[in-house]
Amino acid sequence: MGLRTFILSVILSVFHCNAQKNVSVWKNYITAKKQNTEPILPDFSYAGYSYSNEAIPRVDYKIFDITKYGAIPNDSISDKRAIKKAIAAASENGEGIIYFPLGIYFINTKDDDLNPLKIHSSKLVFRGEKKENSSSTLFFVRDLPPENPEKIWTSPYAIITNTKLKSEFLAKITENAKRETFSVKVDNPKNIKVGDWVILKMESNNHALIDYDLAPLKPHSSWETILNKGVKINEKHKVKTIKNNTITFEEPIHYDVNKTYKWTLSSFPHLHHVGFENLSFKGNWTKEFKHHRSAQDDGGWSILKLADVVNSWIKDCVFENINRAVSISNAASSTALNITIKGNIGHNSISVGGGSTGVLLAKIKDLTGMHHAAGVGGGSTTGTVIWRSSYPEHSAFESHASQPRCTLFDNVEGGFFAGRAGGARKNLPNHGRYLVLWNFKETDEAEPNFRFVARDTWYWKIVPPIIVGFHGSGTTFKEDEVQILESLGTPVKPESLFEAQLKLRLGKLPNWIVNEKLNIN
Repeated sequence: MGLRTFILSVILSVFHCNAQKNVSVWKNYITAKKQNTEPILPDFSYAGYSYSNEAIPRVDYKIFDITKYGAIPNDSISDKRAIKKAIAAASENGEGIIYFPLGIYFINTKDDDLNPLKIHSSKLVFRGEKKENSSSTLFFVRDLPPENPEKIWTSPYAIITNTKLKSEFLAKITENAKRETFSVKVDNPKNIKVGDWVILKMESNNHALIDYDLAPLKPHSSWETILNKGVKINEKHKVKTIKNNTITFEEPIHYDVNKTYKWTLSSFPHLHHVGFENLSFKGNWTKEFKHHRSAQDDGGWSILKLADVVNSWIKDCVFENINRAVSISNAASSTALNITIKGNIGHNSISVGGGSTGVLLAKIKDLTGMHHAAGVGGGSTTGTVIWRSSYPEHSAFESHASQPRCTLFDNVEGGFFAGRAGGARKNLPNHGRYLVLWNFKETDEAEPNFRFVARDTWYWKIVPPIIVGFHGSGTTFKEDEVQILESLGTPVKPESLFEAQLKLRLGKLPNWIVNEKLNIN
């Protein structure tokens, strides 16, 4: 190396380090936390099981081995009835592990009904085992037809968790509260107690509120949902303290509460400690995928819907030859960790929607490249984190309209282009305020002046996001369509926003995060 080259490399190295140390939006966040003021960035550190304070537990509930209920692995005969019996027995027990010894278990064969397997109880864990080249595999032989034949997107998931209880009104909010704070005042707290999970709700089509929600976007007349029904907020929170009429939550509020718009608190009926771990889910989808061609393309082999849950998880699971892997809906403080998707291309990877709050998608490895990579959907979903995940260059992240907000793509690697966000025209925009892309690595071709507000189609409309450390292919952005753009082309420090916020909150990174980082392939 010549002297000039050496000096230049040193200068560039110093410049690179300085750039990494001076990310102003991160400095703003630290200052705001110290001074108890409003940060620009949302606090994403509460996402995940138990707010990511601790690892997903290895529970030791009573084991309900499905082979004791009539299942025989590898014999091609349906095991669905045995699984139902094991679920019923574990539910009656009050907790249990639905255990699948090594082997293949057949579901939805020609002899089966095509109704989903349903879980309505807390503390139920589906657990398999893995050894070298074998695993506990649930093989779904037939696809599930749409519930409404005229709506090809209505095929149900093969396994569904939900509660039969209904949400009930609890109290009215009586004073304003700023985003990223923790407390609200109510008219009467008598029906609320510490430890309760509640829903902080608001829905209003007030023109000033819509302008505030979408700014600087202007809603098109075709955006019927937000114009007619209004801005919808649906945040799930756990009550930490109650003092007089002040309710303080464990986690921060992510939207400005203005009492003018009639905010309320409602109960959040839910299951807890529902888990799926060490299992392979295999479908029979072998066709070439075509978006919206048929019910089978869009959702015939939809596998797992984790709905109405808190502190629940999907861990160390594989999904192969399926159309939709996982939907996490109406959930809070739950995690999908170390998930692999492989086989034939299908419709969706993992989608978080239904008004979920604080869901963590961690180390999602989509080897297939589903039409929609991991992302978010409707119901005013808030505070989702997609952390250290990857998918191929021919796919792109999902943002499926119906008012998702405050989503963090943190150290995600894959394709980056318009056209894969999803959602109906009437439910636009695709994403609301505070979409954050942190150290996103693009692997497809560069695109100059990338637009978040498409001009050549009614589709692909996103409220200006925060983009920090975007790098990989050389894509540039229309700066008037971005809220903040820092260090374009160069990764930044902190390397992971989620980790940095978690460390700042707890004083150190939890051991489970440290261990998962060591095991990144």
